[in-house]
Amino acid sequence: MSLPPSSGGMAAGHPPHQSLSQTTFSFEIAPDTSGFAMSDFLAQLEDYTPTLPDSIANHYLQMAGFESTDTRICRLISIAAQKFISDIANEAYTHCKLKASVPQGKGAKTKVEKKLTLTTEELIPVLAEYGIIVKKPPYYM
Repeated sequence: MSLPPSSGGMAAGHPPHQSLSQTTFSFEIAPDTSGFAMSDFLAQLEDYTPTLPDSIANHYLQMAGFESTDTRICRLISIAAQKFISDIANEAYTHCKLKASVPQGKGAKTKVEKKLTLTTEELIPVLAEYGIIVKKPPYYM
């Protein structure tokens, strides 16, 4: 079996390079294997109002170069952002509680509940776990 001759110095069977702005993507929904229909989920997205309003999500998506007329996609991204922020806040709260529960000295009381305050010191390591590097300005150090 012989290969067809290549043209223009390109390898056979490979399309020419395109810039990202010229590339089009198509997505297919995978068959449902979990027992929950994707159409049911998409219908629920139409009725759901996320914490992050659609107008704000659309604004930031457009600033990032993403445009869509389907509100379900915007709401899906809003839900993902809400989950991401919630995970960070919950983990930072856990770090703050653990730090507050450690006795600070000989006379420290551990049974007294005190008000927890989220500070940058508790937030920085949690954000670092998610790949977000936060550095304090030098005048705060």
